[in-house]
Amino acid sequence: MCKLCDEGRPQNHFGSRRKFLTGAAATGVAAAGLNLFAPRPAAADDGDAPADSGRPGRRYVIRGGSVMSMDPHVGDFPRADVLVEGKKILAVGPNLHVGGAAEIDARGRIVMPGFIDTHHHQFETALRSFLADGVLINDGSGSPSGSTTYFEFILLKFAPVYRPQDVYINELFGGLSQLDDGVTTVHDVSQIHHSPQHSDAAIRALFDTGRRAACGYFEGAGNNGPGYAYPQDAYRIKNQWFASSDQLVSMIMGGEVYLGDDSTQRSWTTGRQLGLQIAAHILSPFGIRPIMDQLILGKGGSDKNIGIGSDNLFIHMTGMSTNAWKRVQEVGAQVSLAFPIEMNMRHGMPPILRMQYLGMEPSLSVDVECTLTADFFTQMRSAMNLQRMLVNQMTLDSPNGNQNLPNPLDWGLPDTAVTVPGPFPYWPTPPASLPAPLTTRDVLRYATMNGAKALRLDNKVGSLTPGKEADIIILDATRINVVPLNHVPGAVVSLMDRTNVETVIVAGKVRKWKGQLLDVDLPRLRQQLEASRDFIFNAAGIPQDLFRPN
Repeated sequence: MCKLCDEGRPQNHFGSRRKFLTGAAATGVAAAGLNLFAPRPAAADDGDAPADSGRPGRRYVIRGGSVMSMDPHVGDFPRADVLVEGKKILAVGPNLHVGGAAEIDARGRIVMPGFIDTHHHQFETALRSFLADGVLINDGSGSPSGSTTYFEFILLKFAPVYRPQDVYINELFGGLSQLDDGVTTVHDVSQIHHSPQHSDAAIRALFDTGRRAACGYFEGAGNNGPGYAYPQDAYRIKNQWFASSDQLVSMIMGGEVYLGDDSTQRSWTTGRQLGLQIAAHILSPFGIRPIMDQLILGKGGSDKNIGIGSDNLFIHMTGMSTNAWKRVQEVGAQVSLAFPIEMNMRHGMPPILRMQYLGMEPSLSVDVECTLTADFFTQMRSAMNLQRMLVNQMTLDSPNGNQNLPNPLDWGLPDTAVTVPGPFPYWPTPPASLPAPLTTRDVLRYATMNGAKALRLDNKVGSLTPGKEADIIILDATRINVVPLNHVPGAVVSLMDRTNVETVIVAGKVRKWKGQLLDVDLPRLRQQLEASRDFIFNAAGIPQDLFRPN
């Protein structure tokens, strides 16, 4: 997590931090010269992970798996090896002959880059499933979905009562859970920065989780009382925690535009002064569309001089104007889509077709576990199914001359239209050609390389490319839900789930081995999370009812 730690000289970054995780003592080993033609050593004990993985000079080879590199220059291999030294990938290819390296037997397995989640509110882990039936904002309907809602309950009732220790255990447990699922990198949108102590707890948990992360420094939702230091505390946070660029955890500036022009002015200016990427939720509700239309003109914020740029990461982008989309494309801003949540919680149509018409591609994100799973197999399948449903229906409609096409915004199409007679006055001008249905390879790219690009990490991770850091997952294709293996991308996207994630590696270090997280006391962590849950519900005045009426 820092240069000295990577060199085998562990540092105490956190003083008297809680020892929720126990790590084995390890010392660095002097780097040996790489010889791809040296005699193969005897295989390591099949029951043990390679010793001291991730330390400088320590080598191991992942042997005999079906390798999907996600790098067109490296290619894919029905059977090949991946050589790792320290935290870097050294070589990918068939029959690598490597002396002095332990071996991981990957026969019958799929070897690929770890998944990258570009938007996840990890502080809500203790609220899992609470809002399974809810939508974003109370709609006055009195229905279960329209009454117990995200904005009123999660942000305005639960979030304000979090203590720093609640932030820590929620962030830690949520991160470990995704690590177990093969998600090796996250952008944690932690809207829980009520004080510098809350901020430090969130950041400490990201480091302690031991996976790659971008700390999204957003506001403290529903609580800006004594000690509130957003956004000016970004300067201290950057200097204290992120002075080095050579560590697993980095920083992103959160700048929500619906908080008002003054907040936009201050947060975006602060982010740009610090050279940080700036992220914001951009979606149909909260009156954001006209705000975005000012930002694309460079007239946002209280001084009317804030504009969008290549340093922006926009989350959702539902319901925005064609001009906004064109400008996002022109400046090269990144877009993160959370397909299942957007469909479920009334954010608006996931704008995948708009992006395709513009030649853009999204990254994928899970958003909130209070409503839906953070499992990345679910994210990929949802993205593929939604896009294919739209394209398949448009394909069926077009040759029949069907004029009863929906409003363009219902399809995520550009909002240019022609007037025609009939029950619906505005329909999209028929495109010259429909986008192709997404493939399993497409959504795998969204889940890996596109995620790396969205977080400015594509020079480090996102593919199995020699020279990049070794963020690798090994997926078991011999399990009953997958065997026999007939198509690698298809098996990962259309068949697999968490139970297939056998081994997870971050920066060369094995974090999950043969189905079990390493160096983690899960029973103790679970007790801490449940205690936090009990406190949060009690402090918020919300009854804990496992079968409340739907």
